[in-house]
Amino acid sequence: MEFIDFSIRDTDAILSPGLVIFRQALQHNLDEMIRQSGEIARLRPHCKTHKMAAVIKLQLDRGITRHKCATFAEAEMLASCGVIDIVLAYPLVGPNLRRAVEFKTAFPLVNLRVIADHEQPVADLASAMQKASMVVDVLLDLDSGQQRTGLPPGDRAVALYQQISNSPGLRAGGLHLYDGQNHQTHLDERTEAVLQCWALADAFRNQLEKKDLRVPRIIAGGTGTFPVYAAIDDSVLELSPGTNTFFDAGYGELYPDLDYVPALRILTRVISRPTHETLTLDLGYKACASDPALSKRLAFPSLTGPEVILQNEEHLVLQTPDAHRYQPGDTLLAIPGHVCPTSALHKEALVIDDGRIVDTWPVSARDRWLTV
Repeated sequence: MEFIDFSIRDTDAILSPGLVIFRQALQHNLDEMIRQSGEIARLRPHCKTHKMAAVIKLQLDRGITRHKCATFAEAEMLASCGVIDIVLAYPLVGPNLRRAVEFKTAFPLVNLRVIADHEQPVADLASAMQKASMVVDVLLDLDSGQQRTGLPPGDRAVALYQQISNSPGLRAGGLHLYDGQNHQTHLDERTEAVLQCWALADAFRNQLEKKDLRVPRIIAGGTGTFPVYAAIDDSVLELSPGTNTFFDAGYGELYPDLDYVPALRILTRVISRPTHETLTLDLGYKACASDPALSKRLAFPSLTGPEVILQNEEHLVLQTPDAHRYQPGDTLLAIPGHVCPTSALHKEALVIDDGRIVDTWPVSARDRWLTV
């Protein structure tokens, strides 16, 4: 990795806590994602991490034309950027069934693909599409062990895929496999676990094809497992890395084999120095994801042994032997432990290049609803 400068020459114009994106780091991550894929046409990155139209445009400029999302707001952002192949990887129920029709009406050139794991929503989606004289691709969501969504391979999964294939208004689009349970730090252990998941998907694909059910694609992989799937030579396999775009401190610690760098950081200011060894920052959990444990929530590269001892809505108290070096008003850069929910907490991010602010990027799809 080339040297990347994470300094900011003038922070006076930056309100804190505020997101900053280092352009060189982001470009490195995108290039590394493409390199690891082995073939750019296999990539279908997930936009949930950044939710930014500006990032999508950078990916499109590099030739990444297939994309993945989790909300209709993200799908609308993608479509507005010119993406015409979108997988909405979240089961559609309730009003989202109607929104699928509204989305296809608003963006008729977009090939929208969705996922499903239950008979009733499939029937409801087919009815909605048929009434609108539309067709949508539906991928069967395959559970490889996480037990969050999806069906395990078996008779019920075969029957559901058959239902999708037979339903007017629907088209069987393949399989979706997210193995979010695979967080093995050691690459050899992670590889073994991923290959077991792939074996399930491969065997199930063969089972479907023996029944003359076409499987045009299998979408697989997450941040840590994406490189393992990328080493598999199969023409239907599409790769869906997510956090790799920005990366974060959590995955940096969990996956030391990955050559990505945290490109998004939070600029924060010291607002108080309660003791000789503590600093209070304006970085509460309204500005960063609070799902990691307190000790894993944020990283501070410029501090020695920082320990988060308290976080409230607008305050973060750190203990560090470097506290005496800082006065109220001084700035620090924090790396989120989990970047995906962090970006959604902010309206915009400032882009830094060569130490200077060069752009402002709205977090375009942070809301659940845009127009559709």
